[in-house]
Amino acid sequence: MRQSATPYPRTLFANSGRRGLKLYHFNEIGSKLKGTVLISAMAVMGMVIQGKVGLSQTPPATVRLMTEPAVSQLSPFEAEAIKPKSPVQLKLQAVDGAGIPLLKAKIRLKILTPPKNLWFPTDFPIVEGTRLLEMEAIAPQGELHLQQMLPIRGTYQLLVNVTPIEKDTFKPIQQTLKLSVPESGVKYRNFAILAGILLMVGLGGGLVIGGQQQVEPGEIAPTRVRLLLSGTIILAIAVLLVVNIRAEFSHSEMSHHTHEESLGDNSGIVQSQGLDVRLLGDSNATVGKPANLNVQLTDIQTNKPVTDAILSIKTTPLEDEGVTFAYQGVPDATGKFIWQQQFFDGTTHKIEVEVAPHPKAVRQFQPFQISKTIAVEAVEPPLYIRFIALAYMTGIVAIGLLIGLKLKSPALTRREV
Repeated sequence: MRQSATPYPRTLFANSGRRGLKLYHFNEIGSKLKGTVLISAMAVMGMVIQGKVGLSQTPPATVRLMTEPAVSQLSPFEAEAIKPKSPVQLKLQAVDGAGIPLLKAKIRLKILTPPKNLWFPTDFPIVEGTRLLEMEAIAPQGELHLQQMLPIRGTYQLLVNVTPIEKDTFKPIQQTLKLSVPESGVKYRNFAILAGILLMVGLGGGLVIGGQQQVEPGEIAPTRVRLLLSGTIILAIAVLLVVNIRAEFSHSEMSHHTHEESLGDNSGIVQSQGLDVRLLGDSNATVGKPANLNVQLTDIQTNKPVTDAILSIKTTPLEDEGVTFAYQGVPDATGKFIWQQQFFDGTTHKIEVEVAPHPKAVRQFQPFQISKTIAVEAVEPPLYIRFIALAYMTGIVAIGLLIGLKLKSPALTRREV
């Protein structure tokens, strides 16, 4: 008798078939989901990469520097100039990548003088490699205008730091700008004239010494040699007298100016039309070191800082009418404007500040001025600077002397033959 199969295996097989079918559908759906997620992830990554590339191609914010006169026409300060030299007008403008000015900014500027040059020093060697100016100003339109006298030739460094007044308005900017100032043509002309004179002196001495001469009994050197040496000594004494007399005259004149200014009010405090204005800081300065200065405005009635005013600052030496520094701007939130300035020419300076109301301010008043004098201590150049200059002049005379001796020697040889 044939044994019939039990239904259990069929049921199991049927169930297994349905379960396999369900698993197949689940796998198909999972594959589609995985494909969708993968495509979406690739699209997001593409957008991120494209955004990064776009950001990298966008020009960053920067600071522009403009000068008046142009850079090619700049020249350093001339102490002996007949007509006072005008300072250089500097304009700093902070702009974003699209060239649009950054509004409501605060600009901090530091100007460093060219580094020291051992073998070719400038007219003010003490000023080389020092800090000429440092200031922080409010720039509502993202611009900073000032006038600054550049004392020596070389490449100046302008360290600029721009930050927003309102937080997170734009990213801060730190940038170093360079400004090259060539030497004045007058200095090259004067050096050429001096070198020519020294060369002729050496040439004449060579012709005199190189000639046939006889030494009389009891004489150390021939007559023409002794006359040449005596004339050189007299000329050197005359030059030293002229230099010392001019230096003493300049020192007496500077002391006279300082005495006249000390007779007046030099407190730097003025109260006018409800405002208390104080021009404070150092009263004495030294060449090569910046002086600390500040202006503070306060309301007399409320004793609160005044910020809706315009400050026009000007620094001039008492010896002439030239301007070494000038700036016009507004005080900060504390009613102050702080700056550090170096007085490089070693003479007494006068600082004048004109206070005027802002055109949009509620408080309106008549402009008035406040002034203060700064006594500046001059610093003599180092001794090695003088030795270098003496070595150059002696070398030029020696070259002329050798040329004179060489020109005279062939004639003597032919005459002896």
